[in-house]
Amino acid sequence: MWIKHIPYEKAEGRLLQLYARVKGPNDNVDNLILAHSLRPHTAEGHMTLYKNVLHHPRNKIPTWFLETMGVYVSMLNGCQYCVNHHFAGMKRLIKDDARSAEIHAELTSGKWGDVFDSKEIAALEHVRKLTEAPAEISPGDIQALRDASWDDGEILEINQLASYFNYANRTVTGLGVTTQGDILGLSPSDTEHLDDWHHH
Repeated sequence: MWIKHIPYEKAEGRLLQLYARVKGPNDNVDNLILAHSLRPHTAEGHMTLYKNVLHHPRNKIPTWFLETMGVYVSMLNGCQYCVNHHFAGMKRLIKDDARSAEIHAELTSGKWGDVFDSKEIAALEHVRKLTEAPAEISPGDIQALRDASWDDGEILEINQLASYFNYANRTVTGLGVTTQGDILGLSPSDTEHLDDWHHH
């Protein structure tokens, strides 16, 4: 990355406590979190938002589709780091390599075939517009989601998903964060305990 960071073995105090909460196998901490190390409070804010948007037990949208929308937003923003991490997470949840490959191909092309149903396509089109032309979002865009059978709580989930990934993408691309040394596809699997950020 393009700014200094504090590795796990040199962390102390609050930062070490934070690393201990998010680490994966062999004390691995994702580079995205390492990028926050000079200001640990921003890492804590990032992880709190991430866990609630993607891995909260009260979310109604299936996690695999939240991950899918995140991959699409990341593709639109040219953030390969988040594409790689979240496609691996999505693939782990779907447990179908062929379907995962079809999803990746359609997201890459942005041309919808028969991989997604009309409800899912409406959500993907919405996150595209919110990413590429946020000032053009209107009440009609929200109604289009309702017409596609998303309720208002789910619309909020879609909004927060797109908003989170736009934030994460800009954190990554703005600081030159890469996947070198990261373990792809891990996520906090304990959705019942919001303070459990361990990556498995």
